[in-house]
Amino acid sequence: MSEAGGNTQIVDFADALSERYLSYALSTIMSRSLPDVRDGLKPVHRRLLFAMLQLKLSPESAYKKCARIVGDVIGKYHPHGEVAVYDTLVRLAQNFSLRYPLIDGQGNFGSLDGDNAAAMRYTESRLTDIALELVRDLDKDTVEFKMNYDNSEDEPTLFPANFPNILANGSEGIAVGMATSIPPHNLHELCDAMLFMLGNKEPGTKDLMQFVKGPDFPTGGIIVSNQDSIFNIYDTGRGSVKVRCKWEREELSHGTYQIVITEIPYQVQKSKLMEKIADLYKDKKLPLVGGIRDESTEDIRIIIEPKNRSCDSDAIMESLYKQSDLETRFHINMNVLNSKNIPVVMSLKIVLSEFLDHRKIVVVRRSKFRLSKINHRLEILLGLQIVYHNLDEIIRIIREEDDPKDFMIKKFEITDMQAEAILNMRLRSLRKLEEQELKAEYDKLLEEKAELELIISDEKKCIAVVKSEIKSLQKKFGFGTNIGDRRTDFVEGAENIASVVNIEAFIEREPISVICSKKGWIRSVKGHLEDYSSLKYKEGDSAKFTLHCYTTDKILFFSDSGRFYTILADNIYKGRGDGEPVNLLLSLDQSEKMLNLHIMNPSTKLLVVSSAGKGFVVDSAELVAQTKNGKQVLNLASGQKAFGSYEALGDMVATIGTNRKLLLFNLSEIPELKKGSGVILQKFKDAKLSDVQIFNRDDGFKWRGARGKEHTEYNLLPWHGKRAGAGKIPPPGFNKDNKF
Repeated sequence: MSEAGGNTQIVDFADALSERYLSYALSTIMSRSLPDVRDGLKPVHRRLLFAMLQLKLSPESAYKKCARIVGDVIGKYHPHGEVAVYDTLVRLAQNFSLRYPLIDGQGNFGSLDGDNAAAMRYTESRLTDIALELVRDLDKDTVEFKMNYDNSEDEPTLFPANFPNILANGSEGIAVGMATSIPPHNLHELCDAMLFMLGNKEPGTKDLMQFVKGPDFPTGGIIVSNQDSIFNIYDTGRGSVKVRCKWEREELSHGTYQIVITEIPYQVQKSKLMEKIADLYKDKKLPLVGGIRDESTEDIRIIIEPKNRSCDSDAIMESLYKQSDLETRFHINMNVLNSKNIPVVMSLKIVLSEFLDHRKIVVVRRSKFRLSKINHRLEILLGLQIVYHNLDEIIRIIREEDDPKDFMIKKFEITDMQAEAILNMRLRSLRKLEEQELKAEYDKLLEEKAELELIISDEKKCIAVVKSEIKSLQKKFGFGTNIGDRRTDFVEGAENIASVVNIEAFIEREPISVICSKKGWIRSVKGHLEDYSSLKYKEGDSAKFTLHCYTTDKILFFSDSGRFYTILADNIYKGRGDGEPVNLLLSLDQSEKMLNLHIMNPSTKLLVVSSAGKGFVVDSAELVAQTKNGKQVLNLASGQKAFGSYEALGDMVATIGTNRKLLLFNLSEIPELKKGSGVILQKFKDAKLSDVQIFNRDDGFKWRGARGKEHTEYNLLPWHGKRAGAGKIPPPGFNKDNKF
């Protein structure tokens, strides 16, 4: 608040903050992050291209330094940092970022490896042919202009856009509370879809998908999402497509072969991809791969060597798809500004409809602009005909009269504009004044005038012009041209290949011992250790779980959240050292604790128990999780935790509570479920579950005495009962901690 102002107002801080934040949010949404559906550009893109147009950087002109262009953009239209403007220029020139680059760059503009472009003082650029289609007829009153930030220059609020750039090149941006992510598409297919829309009143999404099959990424690749999921994307404006690399099997001598990757998914940096694959190979997580190398030049050529000739190439690629960015998901959110500058998530049909409506407006405005020019010329031609018939008299009037203009207007009954045009004629033009030429030009302009008036008044004629321009565009940039052919292919059903190929079948089966420490560090050592005392741990840490298994086994981790997590034993850290945190392998919450480890055996069942004393039996094959997030099996109420998991290797269950009541009952009384909260194992009053044991009736019930001495009880009758019973006092000498 300023005392000098004399008009101090007290405003609630929350109201002031929300008002200013709303202004910031609207500014970000409308003037920075979201593109306009009509020309597919954000303000920085539009200003950059307009500045290049003002500098006359057409495809036929010489290149100009990018520093000069960026300077013009910042100085005249976009008063922001030069780095942001130059980064925009670089992206518009990268043929691996844009499907149809709008800028033709000369110099180092970055690479697929993620290399940065050279400084703008070293690079040069100019507009491309397709960029001119965005600005065509800009000088014919086709769009509105506004004053720039300092009111010294005019700039367009929109481009006429002769092609649907929003879909052809796509767009990405993060605003406040919303974002946009639109993939690039093939322009030939988009033209076919627009022509179909102009010839049909109510086309559906499926009708348009006859032509627009799916995205067409500049880096190629293969889309493995099915047509139903792509339909949902185009129908709702949201979804994702799965994109894989393109590869081929190259046969070598002596029956050997190598895999050659020729295209990688869109927006994947090749250098980071190679680094990730190299790490997987180093960590022995690619058991079928014998070696990798990068032979790329301007074209992608990544070599994957199999471990031996018997390895299946599909199995190798499946393991790479699963663990690297050779397979990615491109998330789609077609959130754009409509013709009223309102952000809307649009379907494919609405996006194309908005663009076609824009084209109709452009055609009408262009026709009106041309019509006004024709009317002006027709009026002048009528005046020139008077000159032709009275040339000597007009020369006399100009030479002798004090005010020749007014004299001619009165004498020949012409308009002020006609008189001005006659007076502004050069002498050399007089020899060209021939009646036939004047009449021919006049008649030709009358025909064009009639045509333009028809376009303005008749919507069908206007649509015919739009169609004609779309066909011309398709011929110039469609199939068969340098940039027109589709680059991204489709493979139906490829999403299900993973369930067919069993990667683990190719892992060499070796015995290992898995050790998990109390602080959550896990590792494996070769062989089945009998003595773990020689193993070293971090200071203050020690072993919590140890397990004998094989590299081909799947290890099931059970946490107190009721989730089961799965790790392939071969993927557990090997070698010397303390291992690696379990959190790197599994997506565990910080508060989550591991309760037990099991080997997944389809013939084995587990009893899972909650802290509430409920449980059920589940087949271990049902516990395998497909992701790092695990699989929720035991449902828990608020405040409850999982108690433990036990291999169901027996026919009896023993439970004991903190109230020192022991209950023995048949394992068959516990139902077998896939997931749930389970049934009550033992009823407690003012107590809770303390321990659980599964045993064979014939082997007797084993328990630990007060001094650690093991006891075996064969007479089970005193404690035997039905599930959910209260139980009875355990045998004399039973340990005071109520643990078996």
